[in-house]
Amino acid sequence: MINELTSEISFASFKKEILKDYEIVCLSRAVSLLGRKEVLTGKAKFGIFGDGKELPQIAMAKAFQKGDFRSGYYRDQTFMMAIDCLTPQQIFAGLYAHTDPNHEPMSFWSTDGWTL
Repeated sequence: MINELTSEISFASFKKEILKDYEIVCLSRAVSLLGRKEVLTGKAKFGIFGDGKELPQIAMAKAFQKGDFRSGYYRDQTFMMAIDCLTPQQIFAGLYAHTDPNHEPMSFWSTDGWTL
């Protein structure tokens, strides 16, 4: 990523990259707005979205290199979309997730399930 930025690229490649980034920014913002609407109208139970942080997250994704690590942040949806680790479908699957812990046992911490 950084190495790609220090080498010369053609105008066509630069334009293609900028348009791809712009598409991710717009898609992430649209997902945030629709997700918030779904939460506020009661169709989804809970959601926190990353609108307003799209451009810095795109920049961070450009600088992110193999071997780098980060401490995730709950509003990193644009970053995760930019590095191809998250899709809008996955965001909405989480948004509409089943609220019964028996249907999602990995987060079920009680005397009836796993305990720490």
